[in-house]
Amino acid sequence: MNTRSRFIIIALVVIALAYCLVSGYYSVCIYLLGIIGYIVWSQYREGTVFLATQAFHKQDYEKTKNLLSEIKNPDHLRKGRRNFYEFMQGNIALKEGRVDEAEYHFQLASRLPWRKDHEKGMVLINLANINLRKGDKERVEGYLAVAEKLRLTARQQEIIQKIRGNL
Repeated sequence: MNTRSRFIIIALVVIALAYCLVSGYYSVCIYLLGIIGYIVWSQYREGTVFLATQAFHKQDYEKTKNLLSEIKNPDHLRKGRRNFYEFMQGNIALKEGRVDEAEYHFQLASRLPWRKDHEKGMVLINLANINLRKGDKERVEGYLAVAEKLRLTARQQEIIQKIRGNL
């Protein structure tokens, strides 16, 4: 859910909560307070990262950027969401030509836990590419060495070989 829909749901639940209080349905009020609590929790810990991820996979980068901008403090996101947040921010910055900012986001993403090796591999490959552009061959080798220890897809292994060919 995006921020606007969360506020709409909270408003509807508050109306239902007021009705239940007036009508004496106190047990239902507890459930409604739980719903409000969950929505507030999900806003801070989940944010709009899931929706942004869906837009990112559809290559709708403008929508991705807008959804990620709704997250006011990414430090509050849980680690399972923060890694994707940083990865998408890095890709958007790279597409807009902000290489230093992209490197910053990819470095943050590389330090966060990833469920699958190929996901972390993409972060490391992007870092290697950025440093290849900058001409820092030592860091490129370091990122590639770490990436090669992971279980990567065939496509990712091809990209690593291309990067090694450009060294």
